[in-house]
Amino acid sequence: MKRFVPTLLMTGAALLGSAIALPAAAQFAKPEDAIKYRKAAFTVMGTHFGRVAAMANGRIPFDAKAAADNAEIATVMSKLPYAGFVPGSDKGETKAESKIWTEMDKFNAAATKMQEEMAKLNVAAKGGNLDAIKAAVGETGKSCKACHDNYRKE
Repeated sequence: MKRFVPTLLMTGAALLGSAIALPAAAQFAKPEDAIKYRKAAFTVMGTHFGRVAAMANGRIPFDAKAAADNAEIATVMSKLPYAGFVPGSDKGETKAESKIWTEMDKFNAAATKMQEEMAKLNVAAKGGNLDAIKAAVGETGKSCKACHDNYRKE
């Protein structure tokens, strides 16, 4: 029961976040708002993915429950940032390459690939097998890096 309530709360928050994100593009009053939104979503996703990756790489002790919880949050968050890539949000305080807006199909395909790998990581983490988590972290990391290499300014 103790583990059920936090999981239920996280799931509820994630679902609420997803529901809010769907119409988010229409809610950005200014391009800067869209940039802040996607940065925040990427930060939360990266933080939780990083916790799982740290366990997989032996930098912190493995905790199956923590891995599963963090993978779940990262998976939900992986769907949110893309509502913030609206017209006009290529200018300003952003590391997004301008070619995102001219290669939106390719960019969205890269996002989908990352989301698929993140979902696989989530399944592996729920299984609790460290070797499966390590493999999934590797593939998820590759998909993140591919997008960073192509669409992120350094």
